[in-house]
Amino acid sequence: MWVPHILTSRLNYLFIIWIPLPANQGQLPRPPPVSSFPTRQLLSPRNPHLLQISMRRKLPGDAPTSASAGGGSVPSEADLTQLSTAISAGEDLGPFVRRAFACGRPEPLLSSLRAVARDRESEIEELCRAHFHDFIRAVDDLRSLLADADVLKGSLSTSHSALLSSAAPLLASLESFLAARALAGNLSSALVSSRRCVRLLALAARANDHLQAGNHSLYLALRAVDAIDLDLASGPEPLPLPALRRMLLSLVPAVRIHAEREISREFADWMVSIRAASRHLGQVAISRSAATRQRQEELRSKHRPLEESITLDDDGAGDLDDFAAATAMSDVADGAAAASFDLTQLYRAMHIHQTLALGERFKKYYLENRKLQLTSDFDVIAATPFLESHQVFFAQIAGFFIVEDRVFRTGGGLTSRADVDALWEAAVGKMVSVLEDNFSRMQTANHLLLITDYAALLAATMRRYGYPVGMLLDVLAKHRDKYHDLLLADCRRQVAEALAADKFDQMLMRKEYEYSMNVVAFGIQSSDITPAFPYVAPFSCTVPDICRIVRSFVEDSVSFMAHGGGGDTYAAVKKYLGRILSEVVDASIQKLVDSGGGLSVSQAMQVAANMSVMERACEFLTRHAAQLCGVPLRAVERGRRDFPLCKSRDAAEALLLRLLCSKVDEFMQQSDGVNWIADDPPAGGNEYANEVTIYLETLTSTAQQILPLPVLRRVLVAVLVHLSECIIGLFLSDSVKRFSAGAVIGIDTDLKMFETFVESMSSLFVDSDQNTAVGEMKAALVEGRQLVNLLMSNSPENFLNPVIREKSYNKLDYKKVAAISEKFRDASESYFSQFGTRGTRQNPKKKSLDTLIKRLREAS
Repeated sequence: MWVPHILTSRLNYLFIIWIPLPANQGQLPRPPPVSSFPTRQLLSPRNPHLLQISMRRKLPGDAPTSASAGGGSVPSEADLTQLSTAISAGEDLGPFVRRAFACGRPEPLLSSLRAVARDRESEIEELCRAHFHDFIRAVDDLRSLLADADVLKGSLSTSHSALLSSAAPLLASLESFLAARALAGNLSSALVSSRRCVRLLALAARANDHLQAGNHSLYLALRAVDAIDLDLASGPEPLPLPALRRMLLSLVPAVRIHAEREISREFADWMVSIRAASRHLGQVAISRSAATRQRQEELRSKHRPLEESITLDDDGAGDLDDFAAATAMSDVADGAAAASFDLTQLYRAMHIHQTLALGERFKKYYLENRKLQLTSDFDVIAATPFLESHQVFFAQIAGFFIVEDRVFRTGGGLTSRADVDALWEAAVGKMVSVLEDNFSRMQTANHLLLITDYAALLAATMRRYGYPVGMLLDVLAKHRDKYHDLLLADCRRQVAEALAADKFDQMLMRKEYEYSMNVVAFGIQSSDITPAFPYVAPFSCTVPDICRIVRSFVEDSVSFMAHGGGGDTYAAVKKYLGRILSEVVDASIQKLVDSGGGLSVSQAMQVAANMSVMERACEFLTRHAAQLCGVPLRAVERGRRDFPLCKSRDAAEALLLRLLCSKVDEFMQQSDGVNWIADDPPAGGNEYANEVTIYLETLTSTAQQILPLPVLRRVLVAVLVHLSECIIGLFLSDSVKRFSAGAVIGIDTDLKMFETFVESMSSLFVDSDQNTAVGEMKAALVEGRQLVNLLMSNSPENFLNPVIREKSYNKLDYKKVAAISEKFRDASESYFSQFGTRGTRQNPKKKSLDTLIKRLREAS
């Protein structure tokens, strides 16, 4: 047997020598000959007999080389030296090869390489020859190891046999185990895949059930398909059933698209329904605001008397508690009304869109649609007149923003405060524009008040939800003057109609409710005691009619100012109350009086009596306005002003006086029958004086039932002054050329009749005014009395004495006295008596009168 032995030279070339082994060691396989080994192969663990062989030594029996066989040219010594040097230095032989082939002579290069190889072989032989003894020693060492190798070989063979016999069952079990484990793994994978498919199919079935259940279960369906999508996207391995995977991959987007479509349809239905619900909601909220305002006014009027005191008693505190409770109940009712509409569909739509990752798009879609709805709500007023559609218009806007307030507070960020404020600003701008346009074209105060009141209720309603309403109230206050101008125009027409319809007779009331409605309601009763019925009032029907007109004006003004006028309510109402009393009532009555209107004395007297009652009515109206505005009455008493109807009152009294004086003039025309040159005075006075006295007594008996005593006194004083002037006028009349002492005595009798009439009037006045009234009426006749006293005086020239004149004749005029004195002649100065008295002593009275006349002529 041959064994390999490795020889190593200093040139790192490997040589393999096969050494024969003894015959008893022939079990090992004989290696192949050296010539069969490939060149440059590494030793392999599986084949230890393969060794790397770089070059083998040339044997004698080898064939000649290609260089000798080919008969090529032999390279020169220089070429060999150069090539050998390059090979020894490890240089690149590429240039040599390229040069040889470029010259077309590769044979010399091959010859040179063969020569170099032969030189190397000789070196190797020298090296082997030098180490031959070491090689022999190594061979001996290897032979000594053969015995140990045989023992080792035997033990290995025994162990190998034992191992094979013991491992055979284990190998069989191992093979069974591996087969079972592979089968179990396959079954586990199949079970996991089956469970996954079953779970996905269950989710798909659940999603299908939720979709069939309706929009209420869309979110659950989306949750199911989201679970399917998550499993398909993040599963450990692809789904083993491609058909099922394709089906599920197409199901997920289909379900999402279906959910989006269905929830969008539901949201569209909600948008339609919420528009109708908003109108009803706005109407309910505004009606609740109106009810709250009415309850507040009732409670305020209930405890208004307590405002006159400095402190409130327990009852007053209870009333205030009732007021607060009513306000709180109103707020709770408004909250219940706001909670009556359903936002479930909106929140469901928002949740579904957020689940579909479309939350921002839904917010924009919602805001855009609400803007479009608000714009369409503005078009409500385009189809019908604003007076008919303003309540629907305001209610729709109120309901819209009540809904938006609820969505903002509970929508989870669906809308922002900036979005809601922008919508409110647009709505306020539109409402302001609509109000200004319609207010500018309105010519009826009631229509303007109706719209203003409803707009004020809208403002009160929206203020409770936190919306700013300043611009809306400003436009209402801006048209305050126009509203009152229209209201004044209506009141002027109504007052004119009331005056034209009045016959100026005393008003007859047959029932107590008529008395309460026409007298007590306006505080114009003269006593707190209810009179017996039928009751004849001292005024005509004009007074309660005008009071109703003015009271309605005050209430309308207070309503406008309190709810839409802004500013100091009472100051503005008081100003407009003064305007209606002065510009409407006073002007209308004054116009009626100045035109005469065919009024008789009794009618003129009734007008004057009405003015006295109107003075009390004006005080009531002022207090009524203060009460409506919540102003204490003590403040009204401090700020009381003059009677606003003084011009018409003076005009009415002037008319009555003109008519009375005209009547007196008619009676005075009967003075033509007076005998001015009579020697004896008429018995019982002149006829005209009796007529005047009877008329004045009749007038007084009638007037004292109608006219207040101060007015009656003023009228009687003026009539007596006129009567006195008429008497002076009789003496100054051109028709009276001369008058006698008898005529003067007759006039004196007439004056005494008038003075007796004055004395009889003292019973009309109370003790405090009796002397004053009688004195004023007597003073009214003082000019006539002083003239008669002067004419009847025995010393008329005393008129020239300043002291006596100031004391007794201060009302007489120089010129009038002079003109009248020239007409006065005593009876002794008659034409026939001059002959009988010639040469007798002159009458001292005549002398004094002549002196008076002379001095008055000189003074003039």
